[in-house]
Amino acid sequence: MPLSGTYRVQVRPEFPLKAAAEVADYLADLGVSHLYTAPLLTATPGSGHGYDVVDHSQVNPALGGEEGRLALRAALDGAGLGLVIDIVPNHAGVGVPAANPTWWDVLKRGEQSAYAKFYDIDWSRGRLLIPVLADEPDAVEQLKVEGDELHYFDKRYPIAEGTGGGTPREVHDRQHYELANWTRGDSELNYRRFFTITDLAGLRVEDPEVFAATHREILRWYDEGAVQGIRVDHPDGLRDPGEYLRRLHEAAPDAWITVEKILEPGEKLPDWPVAGTTGYDALAEICGVFVDPGTEAFFDTLDHHLTGGERSWQDLMHGTKLHAASTLLAAELARMCRLVPEIGAAPRALAELAACFPVYRSYLPFGSRHLAQARSEAGRRCPALIPALDQLTARLRRPEDELAIRFQQYTGAVMAKGVEDTAFYRWTRFTARNEVGNDPAKFGVHPDEFHEYAAERLRKWPETMTTLSTHDTKRSEDVRARLAVLSELPGDWTETIRRWVRLAPLPDPALAHLIWQAAVGAWPLPRERLQAYALKAAREAGAGTTWQHPDDRFETALREMVDKIYDDPALHAEVTDFATAITAPGWSNSLGQKLIQLTMPGVPDTYQGTELWDFSLVDPDNRRPVDYGLRRELLGRLDDGPPPPIDPTGAAKLLVTSRTLRLRRQRPELFTGYRPVFAEGRVCDHVLAFDRGGVVAVATRLPVGLSRHGGWHDTTLSLDGHTWREVFTNTSYGGYRLAVADLLHTYPVALLVKE
Repeated sequence: MPLSGTYRVQVRPEFPLKAAAEVADYLADLGVSHLYTAPLLTATPGSGHGYDVVDHSQVNPALGGEEGRLALRAALDGAGLGLVIDIVPNHAGVGVPAANPTWWDVLKRGEQSAYAKFYDIDWSRGRLLIPVLADEPDAVEQLKVEGDELHYFDKRYPIAEGTGGGTPREVHDRQHYELANWTRGDSELNYRRFFTITDLAGLRVEDPEVFAATHREILRWYDEGAVQGIRVDHPDGLRDPGEYLRRLHEAAPDAWITVEKILEPGEKLPDWPVAGTTGYDALAEICGVFVDPGTEAFFDTLDHHLTGGERSWQDLMHGTKLHAASTLLAAELARMCRLVPEIGAAPRALAELAACFPVYRSYLPFGSRHLAQARSEAGRRCPALIPALDQLTARLRRPEDELAIRFQQYTGAVMAKGVEDTAFYRWTRFTARNEVGNDPAKFGVHPDEFHEYAAERLRKWPETMTTLSTHDTKRSEDVRARLAVLSELPGDWTETIRRWVRLAPLPDPALAHLIWQAAVGAWPLPRERLQAYALKAAREAGAGTTWQHPDDRFETALREMVDKIYDDPALHAEVTDFATAITAPGWSNSLGQKLIQLTMPGVPDTYQGTELWDFSLVDPDNRRPVDYGLRRELLGRLDDGPPPPIDPTGAAKLLVTSRTLRLRRQRPELFTGYRPVFAEGRVCDHVLAFDRGGVVAVATRLPVGLSRHGGWHDTTLSLDGHTWREVFTNTSYGGYRLAVADLLHTYPVALLVKE
């Protein structure tokens, strides 16, 4: 089935496979070619996301099991849709040991288990450390023996044969595992994990037996023709991502394979046998082109006024990465240091190299220049470490060296924890650009840059995924689109935010700025959603409070700040008025970036619910239920009536999304090229347009500035003299010059098809 567009659905117990099957006909009407699901294999009981697989041999019973999968396949076949699945090769769920038969066997039999090879465990450290006990001196005394199991409250662990006599503590001390204080996890853990989550143990899919066992079921679906695409979660955690992807490609040679590889701006994807990434790189480019790059200095000044500091993004990022490398990931650091006992400064030097590493990881020999760059920067920051840095980099550049292999796995985790989960919550000058795969220091993207990126994508990765929202983005596409308007109103925002931080103070002014941007970006939203977001943001930032050690006084002040937004009538009215003032230009940006994403080179993904306005914040806020009944009804009206107005219903966005997706599915030959189309006239910079080979996409950028100029005036687009039909309004245009004011009279976007 030709792949023209995907639609991501968060299949979960509350929205099982049966529910996904019931929206297949709606998705076909919307215009996508494939449903794209969250992981389907059996996950930890109660899992709401599926990335903690415990049994690779079957479909999750909580989603409907094999019966549900077959029902989904029948529905997709009936609607003419294909299926893209999400797989998790890097790790497995071990938080509920009894649910994971392979992990249970390892706990019971230790290194002699037939499944010991499945997990990346350092057995040289003795017993397998399981950090689950409370931080109390007598926690181990709370253990109980129940039959052939050891229980710690609701947690269950197996007792090895012949070790069951005596007190619970004596029984515990004979096991192949040690139940330990939870605080020992970050520093003493002896198995690889996903980032800092001890409930997700690293798998050794580099072993052919492990690969076969963990992929047999999903490859069965592929072999029977039920699956056409595979999204690979977190390849950077694997020992050898390239070799893994080659093996996967050999097993599924015709599958559309994309990888959740987060590229830093300017970074290139290795030459893997995949279609491309999951689209964070495209997201950064698209959103950036709707930001006014000329106002960056205003936001620098405001940030300095609010925080009193002038710390650069690079220095802030270095600090948060160094903390992650040396503290949150101390166990991984210690495991590497045991490979170089002769280098006394190895802990500091390896952490410093990771903090200075400019991208998530290398794939030696590909990316060796990043190691050289990290060595140079680390030496500049810490001259005393230069001898150790030189000794270490001599080994770190060797692809087969165990130290180099583990360092490459380590730097990706350092980047994720230090930047995505910390620095993005501390660097708050303009949060529309604080997004996965983007450099927040790069304020905006010039249209010429965007055209270069798009043309290169067509040349090198024409079938890569593009996206604007995912289950992992820090804020939804429409929140970012509205926040982009602030770049056109720096004076208004400066005056407003300086007043608001006085009316509702918070000890951490950088966090306050983040929360105020979230509020106006997603307004109106219920108090509970903003409170939940503020608490998560504060703990992720780790400045006033943390997940490990919550600060009651700070969190009380945080709650009071958010409450005041809702309880102070005057302040509530101000927030409402400001959000209302930027809503219409935000809608313009939303439609513009949506059209660009749906028509640019690559395969566009639509995240669940975002075919209408979606003002979601970070997870779990972006995983709320979607009202498909409403969407189905609105789509039916669009097919029978005139173009809807741009209003709070979001019907205009649904029109743009459905008409564009349908055109891509019906006329794929129109989307095979890429040529920038430049406007002429006094406000030509407010047009972003390109020709894909018979279809021209036109979007408005910087709508506030355009309004200040009084509209389009004499701005024109040069066409080729043929007759063109505008898809959203069904209007025909001809000639060699087209007045933009006429073309964009109804909507700030247009899609022209050559007749």
